[in-house]
Amino acid sequence: MKSPEDFKNGLVLLIDKPVKWTSFQVVNKIRWMLNKKLGIKKIKVGHAGTLDPLATGLLILCTGRMTKRIEDYQSKPKSYTGSLRLGSTTPSYDLETEIDQTYRTDHINSDLIRQTALKFIGRIEQLPPMYSAVKKDGKRLYELARKGQTTELKPREIEIAAFEITNISGLDIDFEVRCSKGTYIRSLVHDFGQALKSGAHLTALRRTAIGEFSVEDAMTVEQFVESLD
Repeated sequence: MKSPEDFKNGLVLLIDKPVKWTSFQVVNKIRWMLNKKLGIKKIKVGHAGTLDPLATGLLILCTGRMTKRIEDYQSKPKSYTGSLRLGSTTPSYDLETEIDQTYRTDHINSDLIRQTALKFIGRIEQLPPMYSAVKKDGKRLYELARKGQTTELKPREIEIAAFEITNISGLDIDFEVRCSKGTYIRSLVHDFGQALKSGAHLTALRRTAIGEFSVEDAMTVEQFVESLD
């Protein structure tokens, strides 16, 4: 078991984030348990890259002095597996909000799906979703979106190293993505639907790796709590 001094001196924790938890909730839980189980009253804990509440998978947490390295971990490439549904969109680009528009899909076949995915490989420009934590004039975009407000967004340059279609079942598609820091998979899915002259929204997402760190080596929040006993 790690000692209070170990956590203060700095540790890197690999956590498998559960669905419907925010990344901030995971940080708060870990900090609170360090206080409750080990009596550490004041300690810095931060995460290296937000995951949406509906996403699961690898979350890197840094404690104590290792929080100074958070930006180093944030800059590493990310890997994901996910699922999308063709023919409809939502304002949040995922299942956080209800379907707002439906589109034709009778012109789409498996060859077109795979060929279109290839067009996203490389350096591309991407707009963040309105339902995101990006700040505009000091306010989070999701705060504006939930009030029904919109604002002009600037595209960001990102890099998609791989966008592989792993399964096609009617309108439901499974995929794997390797990408640079700052990539929104929800936006990638939304743009993919548009490129197919239809629509699409994300239905599931799991982060499997950040740089050399794998979710296979991560603990659940419950396992981390048990390790403190």
